Amino acid sequence: MPNKQKHRGQHPNDQKLFAPKFIPILQRATSDLSWLLSKGYAERASLKLVGDRFKLTERQRKAIQGAACSDASLQSRNAKHCSIEALKGGHVFIDGFNLLITIESALSGGFIFKGRDGSRRDLASVHGTYRRVSETIAAIELVGVELEFLQVKKATWYFDQPVSNSGRLKVLIYEVIEGKGFDWDVQLVYNPDRELIRPPSIDNIVVSADSMVLEGAKKWFNLGAYIMDKRINPLNLVDLSCISQT
Repeated sequence: MPNKQKHRGQHPNDQKLFAPKFIPILQRATSDLSWLLSKGYAERASLKLVGDRFKLTERQRKAIQGAACSDASLQSRNAKHCSIEALKGGHVFIDGFNLLITIESALSGGFIFKGRDGSRRDLASVHGTYRRVSETIAAIELVGVELEFLQVKKATWYFDQPVSNSGRLKVLIYEVIEGKGFDWDVQLVYNPDRELIRPPSIDNIVVSADSMVLEGAKKWFNLGAYIMDKRINPLNLVDLSCISQT
């Protein structure tokens, strides 16, 4: 898997864009965006309105977009979130790139954003091509160790088939877990979101931080946040969850 990128890490401007002086501004922007969404306003128009008001850059807008959600969505996500006990002996369905890239970013010192729903999100993107980084194997192993600790019986990973190198990543995952006793099935599909929100059983649990997936899933578990809280403690965690509606 040829790759010049060694770490998922940060964008060159992230230290400036997410410096401590900007955090209160981003928190207020997240609050305003969540308020507009709660009132039924369209996301795109709301994001533009809030972004323009606070003079946010594209990356800052992307950060608050991921962190914000309506009150109704927050209530729904909280209601559908599973306890650790519910995972024991269960089958989880993982939004592959969504989870893996976020863990890679956290391990490599990239900025991670805690949203209203407690999920951890990054600003990285595959842009049609996935490139393995130095933290990839460690991220896969971390997920495996924690799923085993949580006594998850089986995990099915979904990755976007059209993304270049997804096939090589599938092979790598099987190589990493060989001999570890993990019952994992790695599938390449054209639309992972569709597979995740239409599992074959309502007892299946989705692992994702993607808002669209969380809206459609019957059950979900915040595995990314669980792993970070327990194992990683990201150096650049921006908390946009503690906001008030005014």
